[in-house]
Amino acid sequence: MVVRVQKEMPGHIEAIGPVVEQIMDVVRSQGCAADSEFEIEVSLYEALANAVEHGCRHDPDKLVEVIVACDEHRGMVIVVRDPGPGFDPASVPSPVIGENIFSDGGRGIFLINQLMDEVRYEKGGTELWMIKGPKPVSEE
Repeated sequence: MVVRVQKEMPGHIEAIGPVVEQIMDVVRSQGCAADSEFEIEVSLYEALANAVEHGCRHDPDKLVEVIVACDEHRGMVIVVRDPGPGFDPASVPSPVIGENIFSDGGRGIFLINQLMDEVRYEKGGTELWMIKGPKPVSEE
């Protein structure tokens, strides 16, 4: 895999949109996740929003790092790192069970897990790895 984007962004909500746009331009132009662009875009936005809110506490002086590596045959890896204290993903209640349906929290993590092929939290939850493989070639 080849690193296609390595970027730092301030821990401010307004920084997310332009970074997502830039990364998605690369994803589309490189063809490393054909037919998975929607899933990648939503997951990336949610991951960056979580990093800004929980890792940076909306402090624009703190930075979120994003690394995107891709290969048209193997798919792509997105790594999002934040300077926060981390968290235990197992402690986040499912937003689709019981009273949690009415809660605002945990939806981003849930969406990321549903949309990406593999999700890993490293370094105590301050580093999120999202992997999206290529779509299987259909035989006709």
